[in-house]
Amino acid sequence: QVHLVESGGSLVQAGGSLRLSCRASGLTFTNYTMAWFRQAPGKEREGVSCIIWTGLMSDYEDSVKGRFTISRDNAKNTVYLQMNSLKPEDTAMYYCAAEHIADNWETCLITSGAYTHWGQGTQVTVSS
Repeated sequence: QVHLVESGGSLVQAGGSLRLSCRASGLTFTNYTMAWFRQAPGKEREGVSCIIWTGLMSDYEDSVKGRFTISRDNAKNTVYLQMNSLKPEDTAMYYCAAEHIADNWETCLITSGAYTHWGQGTQVTVSS
């Protein structure tokens, strides 16, 4: 059974940085595409970033490009989201997601429908 546990969320001032972690278990990590999503109160969940199994290709939602960096450590079954220059509008619950790779090993999607496995989330609050 795939299990995803996020950590690293916190209260931070605007302009600050945080690194989120998501540790996966119950899977062969390199067979999974990983992604981060977020959901603010009263808003729909939105994709933030995704990364393929090698870590050599990733994608980002436009509002976080240049500020957020996704990475993965396959030896530790962990995916990270480094968030810099945080803004109040980044405030949300951040979720880790995983999807077993069927036939697309070279690209990833940051749409929620593409992912089957989800963590419980970690809260990020950015104060102005």
